Amino acid sequence: MDIHLHNESPFETIISFHKLIESFEEIALSDVDYRANYAKAVLKQIESIPELRTGIKEYSIIKDNEALIKNLLADIFPTALTHNEIKAVTIPFQNVSFNYTERFKQILNNAGSEFDMEIRDFDDHQFYVNNCCLILGVYYKQPIDFNKPFFYDIPDENGVEKHYRILYNADFMEIIPTEKSVPLTQEDIDLLLDNYNDLELWKSKFPKGSWILKGFGIVSLFDATTESAISNLKSNLLKPDSKNVATDEIVSNIFKSIFKIPDLKVGFIVYNPEEEKFIRPVKFDTQLQSFLLSKDQEIDCKNAFFGCTFEKLLGNKEPLVISNVEKFIEESPNIKLGEHLLKQGIQSCVFAPVIKDGHLLGVVELVSSKIKALNTINATKLELVLPYLTDTIDRYNTDMQHQIEAIIQREYTTIHPSVYWKFKRESQNYFQNINHTKDYIFKEIVFKNVYPLYGQIDIKGSSEHRNETVKIDLKNQLNALLKIFESQDPNTNLVLLEQRKFELESFCDELDAPLKADTEQYIQRYIEEEIHPLLKNTKETEKSEELERQYFESLDAKSGLFYQERKKFDNAMSIINKKLASVLDKKQLEAQQIYPHYYERFKTDGVEHNLYIGASIAPTQPFDIMYLHNLRLWQLQTLCEMELEHHQLKESLPYELDVTSLILVFTSPLSIRFRMDEKRFDVDGTYNARYEVVKKRIDKSNIKGTKERITEKEKITIVYSQNSEEAEYLKYIKYLQHKKILEPSIEQFEVEDLQGVSGLRAIRVKVINNNTNPVAKKITYQDLLDELN
Repeated sequence: MDIHLHNESPFETIISFHKLIESFEEIALSDVDYRANYAKAVLKQIESIPELRTGIKEYSIIKDNEALIKNLLADIFPTALTHNEIKAVTIPFQNVSFNYTERFKQILNNAGSEFDMEIRDFDDHQFYVNNCCLILGVYYKQPIDFNKPFFYDIPDENGVEKHYRILYNADFMEIIPTEKSVPLTQEDIDLLLDNYNDLELWKSKFPKGSWILKGFGIVSLFDATTESAISNLKSNLLKPDSKNVATDEIVSNIFKSIFKIPDLKVGFIVYNPEEEKFIRPVKFDTQLQSFLLSKDQEIDCKNAFFGCTFEKLLGNKEPLVISNVEKFIEESPNIKLGEHLLKQGIQSCVFAPVIKDGHLLGVVELVSSKIKALNTINATKLELVLPYLTDTIDRYNTDMQHQIEAIIQREYTTIHPSVYWKFKRESQNYFQNINHTKDYIFKEIVFKNVYPLYGQIDIKGSSEHRNETVKIDLKNQLNALLKIFESQDPNTNLVLLEQRKFELESFCDELDAPLKADTEQYIQRYIEEEIHPLLKNTKETEKSEELERQYFESLDAKSGLFYQERKKFDNAMSIINKKLASVLDKKQLEAQQIYPHYYERFKTDGVEHNLYIGASIAPTQPFDIMYLHNLRLWQLQTLCEMELEHHQLKESLPYELDVTSLILVFTSPLSIRFRMDEKRFDVDGTYNARYEVVKKRIDKSNIKGTKERITEKEKITIVYSQNSEEAEYLKYIKYLQHKKILEPSIEQFEVEDLQGVSGLRAIRVKVINNNTNPVAKKITYQDLLDELN
């Protein structure tokens, strides 16, 4: 008889009532006549079926003798309790059971004929080891607590899953070793106790079928649906990974078990106290729905949509219960909430506030399609789960706050990860000293003896291009207005129209000259105050009406001016900056692997970046000057890639713009200090300020003795002051020329003197921008050394 739920077991199982029969034999010898006579009668009945004592190996014997077995078990299964107790005869952990109480039978009938009763989350490993532990406990008398709570999940007649705790009674069972059993020493037992997960070890000590399990067990169930459902809810809500957050289906099934409502659905929204709005939680956006927000992401909690129905929820922090939505609509016809719920098929609902320290965190939504399925009585069950929901939402709010702070840290401050450790250490010092010192003075964050690297890709002639697009848009707008005036009825305001035409034409002539700083604002104010009112009060012809319609459609909503050409220019600038910045940020992640260093970049009319590398930034890692050289090569290669990206992007831009690239070489180490007032790093000291002066002015400098800028489109300019720097970069250039990244020709020249700075020189070299450029291949400083040596 195959009664094993799993493929392998250390037991050969024999169902036997020998222990119970032995107890009947003792009763038959007692002096209590009615008990003795009853026991004798039962013993006489079972004489013809010796298998009941020796062991049953065919399930048909049990089936054919159900009535007799029921009488034999009458003392253990009293008839008076058969409609109350959930009990049956079984073998622990195995799939044989019989002699059910009436209540047990009804539960199984409600579950349906296709239901297969299995222990929740019970696999082959647990089955085998638990049977072995049974042997250790009963035969070897080891004090082992191996019985974790077991559950059956059984649906009721409405399909609501109920959870039953399983209790086993093994008093009528006997465990007997066979010839195949392995005698265990205390060392063997200790080894097993320390290796629960080693199934092969357990099988070696308890081979398959090496023990006999003789007798029968009793299984008793009790309805632990609410407790188990709350435990499941808690487990799902506590999962830290957002990918494992409880889904709508899981949460709904848990609440169905608690409330015993088959069609119960669960929703959830978060309360934002700063804006007094209900919002859909971002983290759970694709998993938990909302019946209040529907497709909206947020809604004002004082919106007329809710009427005054949420006064309890917001003010008194009490649940809002609507047991009959249709009746609610009749009594409150002006409140849109009722119709909103009814459109979703909701007939009864509960909206329960989630409170933490007196503050509203969010709202749990329970809805049903049946009238009065949810009401003020069963709504009290929410008290069982709200503590867990409160902790979850509080944790969600905390996590979101941390994420927001991380975004602020990443997007709006300059605390780069490479230097974050020092800010963190100073913050820890604050917390350690706050109880001892009333006014803690924060130390300045300074990194000494770091080597700077500066580079930029600047949009060539951006100011001239911007002024040109402004002039084109203004001219187009003025010409459009002139066309409208020319098409106007000549009999209306003739003198005033002529004067305005003259003024508009004068502005057109003025735009042929270089653009002045206030020209755009002056013309804009003139059009808004003088021309637009005139258009509204002038009789229109059919032609002028159409021209006027086209004119107003062409105006930018924010500025009230034509914005077509400037928009092309602004979009082109934005595209270039975004693309080049993304390339730089991506490559910077690789550069951090060379040696941890401080990095910051800025988007202006182009993209510029600062790097600082030195032992003080990464004190746990030994620093060598080789890392500086490696980073310089990385910087040069990265600018080559950025130049290529722009070249490939240029043809698709809405406005054609060229870029120039520049690297400033500065070999002397300097110090950088975090400016608390500006919340950014800056070089420290008078001598080091020279470096900042050069940075700010160098890209606008000319070649000494000429009017030619040191930067030129599609070329990289390297500015330096020392011969050693020149030799170093010429090696890099030679290597990149060998790799067909830079063109063969090299320009070298002196840079005009800057205020307080002289003696600067420069190298200029063009990037090869055809399809054969292999710049995408990563080149390391070691590659350069290998090639040069």
